[in-house]
Amino acid sequence: MTLRRTLRSGVAAACILATVAPAGVAAQGAPQASAQPLEVRVAQARGFSRVEFQWRGVARMTSRQAGQVLTLRFSRDANPDISRLRVSPPRGLKTAQARHVGGVLELDLTLEEGFEARMGQADGAAFVNIAPKPEAQTAEAPEAKAVAAAPAPLEPPPDRPNPVPADGVVRLDARLEGAQAVLRFPWAAPAGAAVFRRGDAVWVVFDAPARLDVAKAPRGLRQFSRMEAFRGPDYSAVRIASPQGVPVFAISEGNTWIIALGAGAQAQPAVINVRRDETGGPASLTAAVSGVTRIVRIADPMVGDTLTIATALGPAKGLPSRREFVQMALLPSAQGLAMEAFAEDITLSRDGDLVAIGRPAGLALSSPTVAARRNEAPVGAPMPAGRPALVDYDNWPKTGSGGFMSRYNALVTAAAEEGLDGQESKVAARMALARFLVGTELAFEAIGVLNDVARQHPSLMGDAEFRGLRGISRVMARRYKEASADFSSPALSNDPAAALWRAYLAGQTAQWPEARKEFAAGAAAFNQFPAVWRQRFARADAKAALEMGDLDGADSRIRMALAEDTDALEELAVRLLQAELAERRGQTGRALRIYQAVASAPVDYLSAPALLNATRIRYEEGDITPIQATAAYDSLRFRWRGDATELATIRALGRLYLSQGRYREALEALRSAGQRLPDLPEALGLQADLSTAFRALFLDGLADGLEPVQALALFFDFKDLTPLGADGDMMVRRLVRRLVDVDLLNQAADLLAYQVDNRLDGVPRAQVATDLALIYLMDRRPEQALVTINGTRSTILPRQLNADRRLIEARALSDLGRLDHALEILERDESVGARDLRAEIVWRKKDWPQAGALFEASLGDRWRNPAALSAEDEGKLLRAGVAFSLAGDDAALARMEERYKGFLDGARNPEALRVALTGVASGPVGVGEFGRLAADNEAFAGWVAKMKDKFRAAAAPAAQAAAKPATAAKPA
Repeated sequence: MTLRRTLRSGVAAACILATVAPAGVAAQGAPQASAQPLEVRVAQARGFSRVEFQWRGVARMTSRQAGQVLTLRFSRDANPDISRLRVSPPRGLKTAQARHVGGVLELDLTLEEGFEARMGQADGAAFVNIAPKPEAQTAEAPEAKAVAAAPAPLEPPPDRPNPVPADGVVRLDARLEGAQAVLRFPWAAPAGAAVFRRGDAVWVVFDAPARLDVAKAPRGLRQFSRMEAFRGPDYSAVRIASPQGVPVFAISEGNTWIIALGAGAQAQPAVINVRRDETGGPASLTAAVSGVTRIVRIADPMVGDTLTIATALGPAKGLPSRREFVQMALLPSAQGLAMEAFAEDITLSRDGDLVAIGRPAGLALSSPTVAARRNEAPVGAPMPAGRPALVDYDNWPKTGSGGFMSRYNALVTAAAEEGLDGQESKVAARMALARFLVGTELAFEAIGVLNDVARQHPSLMGDAEFRGLRGISRVMARRYKEASADFSSPALSNDPAAALWRAYLAGQTAQWPEARKEFAAGAAAFNQFPAVWRQRFARADAKAALEMGDLDGADSRIRMALAEDTDALEELAVRLLQAELAERRGQTGRALRIYQAVASAPVDYLSAPALLNATRIRYEEGDITPIQATAAYDSLRFRWRGDATELATIRALGRLYLSQGRYREALEALRSAGQRLPDLPEALGLQADLSTAFRALFLDGLADGLEPVQALALFFDFKDLTPLGADGDMMVRRLVRRLVDVDLLNQAADLLAYQVDNRLDGVPRAQVATDLALIYLMDRRPEQALVTINGTRSTILPRQLNADRRLIEARALSDLGRLDHALEILERDESVGARDLRAEIVWRKKDWPQAGALFEASLGDRWRNPAALSAEDEGKLLRAGVAFSLAGDDAALARMEERYKGFLDGARNPEALRVALTGVASGPVGVGEFGRLAADNEAFAGWVAKMKDKFRAAAAPAAQAAAKPATAAKPA
């Protein structure tokens, strides 16, 4: 035939036998249910690989091993699909071979060198776990080096139950809880520990030589960047790279030590009291460390010196700050003691609960002679007020004829001498200094004095006046959370003055019902406060009443506040609240006049909120345009910063940006303040606005008007706002669909790769990885597709998902030229998609008889349907004709021509089909044109179009989900 001769010519064969495009995955039929009694599943984890054998019914598995060949013998026979174990085996496995011996099945698994296998049963399935041998791990572990280089033990092990687990490994459990990174170390029995900071590292040392498994520790967090485990003959330790300033807490819960990095609500540890040893002999120090268990020495690999550490049982006790001496220093710790020696002969030893620090010639310490003891506070020192939580503005700030500095220096001198006095009960001078500082509203200085005296005298934590003074100082410093801890002390529970402070604090943290309740409880002490605080308390109660809808109650408290004789600025603060009340009552004009009047105040903390509200009312009333309002808000956000006014300004600005389509500016503005001021109550509303804006953009379609590249850049810059679960997955799918539509396949792949690597696990991760592999195939990157499929294997995937992944894996192998492996993967799959792909692979192998038969079978009874052929059907028909021609099967060609001759005139490429089926051209179709029609590029473009349809279909539910709330919101 003319066609056969043409096809066998060199030019035409080069055109036709090019890389063949796969048939569509989206149009695949559902896989047939497996009738095999044994299903083999493969999963890949970070530290090991798993092969599961799921039998239908009961089957026993036995094993034997010769060298690296593991033979599994089952009590039943089967013909399982082990193509994946042969074509792309998991890590640690070379290959697999099945045999049928004596009516039962045997499998030979050949392991790679350095790997071992462990067998077991779980969830009705037998499994084999393949992992590196422990010897190999130990040889590479950094802690092994530490064992070799560690100093010899200083003392025998403690007499106690061994805390080391049976397998010798303590596995770290790390997770994020709010703003903290929480690390848990579970032991078999209570273990002694020390937790301390040295520079940019936090050390966690245990008094038992277990192997600490920190392989699952996250990296690159704000609280810490990385960690490294060490082990010595009498200790195990972890060095955590953590920036200075990150708080560290140690908590003992039973057999578990919990280390928390970051700001949190945990209590401070008990303070270890380090003092001069007065028993005689060379000068030395002693420290009372309850439950001290061991003295260990650790080499610091970063500094190159050796630290000496005293570990102890819980509860936590430590040193809040570094204690510097001439020949050594004690490092700040959350648990235990850690010493940095400057001289070689410094020793640390323990005797019961006492830890001694010394050297043979004695330490160089200051003289024990101190100033003469004082039995009373200095003459004329500020005295306690009538109630523990009262402020005495009449007496405490008095300076006398010498002025402020003279008075201040006298009180500081008395306090310093008292601190050097040997009698620990003396605190009167320092409390007098604190009262003076509170009376002059030097809040931060007062906090420092009170914290220092509390460290030296922990018993003061139960003193009512101490708690009241420190709570007042913290309120003045706007440290509201810390102040709440002081005023919540049982020592102040029955003090009505403390109740007023609690009411004020509740108002500052938006706890409106609590504020009203505590204000009522403190009514008895209200008139004992100075006028300025009476006004502030009344203003706080008015705000709480306003927020709870009690407008009359708010009006009453506002009148009470205005009745106080204070300075003009305090009155303006009340007027701001009066304007808000007027606005709630619908008196918008009056509210605007008050806001505009207060906006001219000489201090920004009053003028800024007034200007904010005045601008909002004018914008709502239509007096100014959105652009003018935006300019006013934008100027105000930089004029006043640091409190709720800034957050309210940014919320208003963000909403205006969104309404103007300035999406990036909106998200940047909303995110900036929420990160800097997370403790303010208004930050919760701002975070809600930020989340709502992000959802509106990427879930409700607000960002659909952006160019795909712009939408992608916006999404990546704010990807931390992506919600977990179905909504977040739908956002990504919608964006991926848009990127695929415009052939931005590389960017779509990056988006899905981030989801796979950082946000998902289990079945959802495998589902997204399947889409990612499909995009890699569309982008002609089969190697990446194969790596993605192999890297997300699991034994718990649904059957349909496994079928989709099998087709993608086979197509990737085909694109890489591994045609036999691809056919082996599809050997047991009889689905429509597998049948079409099998035909494509056989075509590439140039097995023309089988290729023609498979393409004809793929068309099925299509010739019975008189409708015009689709582009895909035309391609199959064309290739069937070419294959039968090259195979010399004239009978098959005649059959195909008889069945499909009625479709030729209505086809897209009638001449090409006519030549393929009959060998006779009725029109001008040359060798080059025919080769183009039969080659891959046309088919590949059609397959990519099908894949785009698939991603559109996957993202379609988002529009439906977004439409439902909108429909429900319409008025009846």
